[in-house]
Amino acid sequence: MITIHHLENSRSQRILWLLEELGLRYEVKSYKRLPSLAAPPELKQVHPLGKSPVLTDGGLTLAETGAIVTYLAETYGAGRLQPERGSPDWWRMQHFLHHAEGSAMPPLFMKLVFARIPAQAPLVVRPVAKALMRGVDQHLLAPRLADLFDYWDAALADTGWFAGPNMTLADIMMSFPLEAAGSRVGFEGRRNLPAFLERIHARPAYGAALARGGPYAYA
Repeated sequence: MITIHHLENSRSQRILWLLEELGLRYEVKSYKRLPSLAAPPELKQVHPLGKSPVLTDGGLTLAETGAIVTYLAETYGAGRLQPERGSPDWWRMQHFLHHAEGSAMPPLFMKLVFARIPAQAPLVVRPVAKALMRGVDQHLLAPRLADLFDYWDAALADTGWFAGPNMTLADIMMSFPLEAAGSRVGFEGRRNLPAFLERIHARPAYGAALARGGPYAYA
């Protein structure tokens, strides 16, 4: 039996969605975040990194969202949610499978962390911390995020999906960066990005995944 170790308000929501899209049977073991928003130490008993998602399936324990998506698609997908193997759309899907965590999430994570730093600084240096973080955001994060948002918006322009005329694994992987971006930054008039989120949130499988995973702030 497939078991997903699922942390609330995290990347692992994508795995539940994929499992619902594939119509697979699975169990969910849920974990609550600590007040610091970190994952609880119990996850280290499942995998040494102590992160979520983690999949267990028989004797296999697998971490990292992209690896889990690939495993489920290759083991149980029977070609579903994938373009023809080796086609340009298939390689485009491969690109976004890696882009989602390799290029998309780091600046969004930095945005979240840097926004929290001033409130955690000693009161006497808080104004300096705010000014410093404002400068980092203005000169480093904002331009990088604007480039990413423009890239994603253009990628969706033709079909509304990231890799061809139909929804693929690329769209499942890219869902969390777009949800995080919409929540933390906003899309500043880019129409394709919020339309993509509306489209995926309306899917029955997405709703079923929310019911299994519990509250999810980004939806």
